[in-house]
Amino acid sequence: MPEGKIVKALSGFYYVLHDESIIQCRGRGVFRKNKITPLVGDEVVFQAENDLEGYILEVKKRKNELIRPPIANVDQAILVFSAVEPDFSTVLLDRFLVLVEFNHIEPLICITKMDLTNHVQTQKISEYAEQYKRAGYEVILTSSETEVGIERLSPHIENKISVFAGQSGVGKSSLLNVLRPDLELKTNDISSHLGRGKHTTRHVELIKIGNGLIADTPGFSSLEFTNIETEDLTFCFPELQEASKNCKFRGCLHVTEPKCGVKEAVDAGEIPAYRYEHYVDFLQEIKDRKPRY
Repeated sequence: MPEGKIVKALSGFYYVLHDESIIQCRGRGVFRKNKITPLVGDEVVFQAENDLEGYILEVKKRKNELIRPPIANVDQAILVFSAVEPDFSTVLLDRFLVLVEFNHIEPLICITKMDLTNHVQTQKISEYAEQYKRAGYEVILTSSETEVGIERLSPHIENKISVFAGQSGVGKSSLLNVLRPDLELKTNDISSHLGRGKHTTRHVELIKIGNGLIADTPGFSSLEFTNIETEDLTFCFPELQEASKNCKFRGCLHVTEPKCGVKEAVDAGEIPAYRYEHYVDFLQEIKDRKPRY
């Protein structure tokens, strides 16, 4: 039986990429019975008489999956944030990073609209970029208008399934249009009243760019830490995890415990204070989420 990859799911149909062809398939009833929903990114076994009449017979084991957006087998998340319009937000970026780290997906931080920054803003964004690099993240500064940084972004896309994620209006579609001009994805200016973009991608689809596939997704519709427990959170901050090796007590949550390696690293300026503050806020959010007896 032939095998392929689901690159689009729409209105009960699954579009499977197989040998450069796209086969329109439906899921067999056994999937509904077993409560299996094929996802974009799934490797599947299918049968088809022609390109319009196929059936998915089996969904291969996934290495990861996201619920919102619904996609499987993601290699990396390209977190797209604008330097301005809307302004760069470390707290929002850190929420995205925690969710991506928790799902064992490699993050790449892409800061767009660098052509719109003044000298002070450029300097501030560069400082943030260096801080996130020191934490262990890949950071690329780009502009869809001048195409600065695009040559650094392109190699990261090759031979991977990537998710473009970030708040609305930061320029995700503009970046995709630069990476592959024939897409001509629709974009709109920021609504000054709402401070967010008017264009919303309505379904998940994998777009071929070079030898890679990119999901232009509706974004993470939920940024809540639903499945993350307090003991998981340190592992979602790489520099905190490294510093925690110097904590005296196993299971240290780095808040009130004595002889905490993380707090010492923050006091020494080795970890930015805002990263630690976000960790503490997120930790409290997770604690507050737990049912009280």
